[in-house]
Amino acid sequence: MASALIPEAIHYVVSAFLILAVIFTTIRFIRGPTVADRIVALDNITTIIIAALVYLALFYGRYIYLDVALVSVILGFIGTIVLARYLEAKHK
Repeated sequence: MASALIPEAIHYVVSAFLILAVIFTTIRFIRGPTVADRIVALDNITTIIIAALVYLALFYGRYIYLDVALVSVILGFIGTIVLARYLEAKHK
């Protein structure tokens, strides 16, 4: 069931870009030379997944995905703050 607003070919292109972004960011997460690089990569993966949820909400017309994306934004932000505070306390 495709959206009337977005042709199916564009859906495949956007999906491919999102998958490539997650793959490249995962490589940075695995190879990151420092813990801070890994935290930034994890935050970036969260952002990409949220963008994918918003895109799916637009494509399928199922706006429940927007609620899931909003909760993910809040949890991702809190998680990043907690990890940053942990690193800051560890280095003092």
